[in-house]
Amino acid sequence: MPWTKKDYPDAMKNLDKEVRDKAIEIANALVKEEKMEEGRAIPIAISQAKESADNK
Repeated sequence: MPWTKKDYPDAMKNLDKEVRDKAIEIANALVKEEKMEEGRAIPIAISQAKESADNK
């Protein structure tokens, strides 16, 4: 199930909009392209999105 800017995991609800949008993008890619389970993709996507935002 792909996530959207309006429908995303609860774990992402307290993220800044920019970080959340990036986390959604990363999580969708991990699930679709890497065939990763959603439960594993979510924390990885959040971590990568936060790191990306910190590097800007």
